[in-house]
Amino acid sequence: MWLPPFMLLAGLFTLVCASRDYDWFMNHRKARLFVSIFGRTGARIFYMGLGVALIVFSAITFLGGPT
Repeated sequence: MWLPPFMLLAGLFTLVCASRDYDWFMNHRKARLFVSIFGRTGARIFYMGLGVALIVFSAITFLGGPT
């Protein structure tokens, strides 16, 4: 049962870093691909959406998922 808390923390981390536009986060080698494809603002929006999705999936998993 370690997956939901991990997804929650990862989602919060991603959401905060993207919304605050941290250079060290956006210049990471894995993020550079999305920055080159979408531009800096588009990559930030993508990562904010990813953070929200991780938080939502964490909540769904924690609550037992669809029955």
